[in-house]
Amino acid sequence: MSHYQRIACLSTESVEVLYELGAEDLIAGISGYSVRPERARREKTKISGFSSARLDRILAVKPDLVIAYSNMQAEMSRDLISAGIEVHAFNQRSVAGILRMISVLATLVDRQEQGTQLISSLQERIVAAKAQTAQWTRKPKIYFEEWDSPMMSCIGWVSELIEIAGGQDAFAELAQFHSAKERIIADPAEVLERAPDIIIGSWCGKKFRTESLAERAGWAAIPALKNGQVVEIKSPDILSPGPSAITHGLPQLQKIIADWQQANR
Repeated sequence: MSHYQRIACLSTESVEVLYELGAEDLIAGISGYSVRPERARREKTKISGFSSARLDRILAVKPDLVIAYSNMQAEMSRDLISAGIEVHAFNQRSVAGILRMISVLATLVDRQEQGTQLISSLQERIVAAKAQTAQWTRKPKIYFEEWDSPMMSCIGWVSELIEIAGGQDAFAELAQFHSAKERIIADPAEVLERAPDIIIGSWCGKKFRTESLAERAGWAAIPALKNGQVVEIKSPDILSPGPSAITHGLPQLQKIIADWQQANR
């Protein structure tokens, strides 16, 4: 039996994992940005945004544990701790970190067996993706744009998933940085110079506008634009550091790259 009976989740991936573990009955409140599973939005009380929240709304669900994520929720965590609430803050930024988060969360709610099964299923997906890419001799260079103004390249786990799916992150050196500010591409000409074969947009919280890329100075000459290889992956499918990045984001990356391989035989 879980030591915790009323868990408040301040980010979407902890909600997703608890449902996957069969521990949804322990969830007392969720972030308004939670998207998986869809029924969570109907069943659970929304208590916070992502980087902002009213303390009284969280305390109103009487949590005995709050699950937080990253430095973006540091102030919320501090305030909750000051109010006497137990807080566990995750900070995963890699595929291994996602799997470790699942293991730790499963232990916290006494669902170790279910956690092991979930991790195994995700690892199997990764192994299968790598097996698919083993046949390819070329890796398309991919520019993954997480935000447009300022332009921002992808975070660590996305860069890893691009590699797993058979691509090459055009700005792999930026993926190591935790801070979004450190992943800003100040000069759009840098992307032009790296000449990506594929551009993937995933603007967190707003729709990706493919046509806007052609309006950027010189970008019409980029192979991705010349060959119509500009696509969107919805941010909830890949930018949340939980199972969905692997179950929803990775398959889309695989298809995008497989289609490129087919077109470039």
